[in-house]
Amino acid sequence: MDNEARIDKWLWAARIFKTRSIAADACKNGRVTIGGMNVKPSRPVKVGEVVDVKKPPVTYSFKVLKCIEQRVGAKLVPEVYENVTDPRQYEILEMSRISGFIDRARGTGRPTKKDRRQMDAFVEPAMFGFDDDDDE
Repeated sequence: MDNEARIDKWLWAARIFKTRSIAADACKNGRVTIGGMNVKPSRPVKVGEVVDVKKPPVTYSFKVLKCIEQRVGAKLVPEVYENVTDPRQYEILEMSRISGFIDRARGTGRPTKKDRRQMDAFVEPAMFGFDDDDDE
């Protein structure tokens, strides 16, 4: 059993998901693929396979280095998998993080103070015809 493990247990043990039930739900909902195929939570994962995990807006890719079913400490995670995610995915993540306050869902309320400050920093006063020099 050293060379394979259930995918839901592996995702939880490798600290990709916080709980095993969340990992199993991700498998059931088609957010976990191996070789382009959706997998069930009970599918065994083997060393050398690449597991793709969709956590919108990014799809992470992990190469399995070790099959485990018991959760390991954070320091031991590099021995369990290698992150082979495409760098473009991280650019998408950064862009969505930057533009997060612009795409606010309807009904979520007013922008927070932090959001307002970010918007103020983004939109310069000179764009509205105001100058700080006009103290006359």
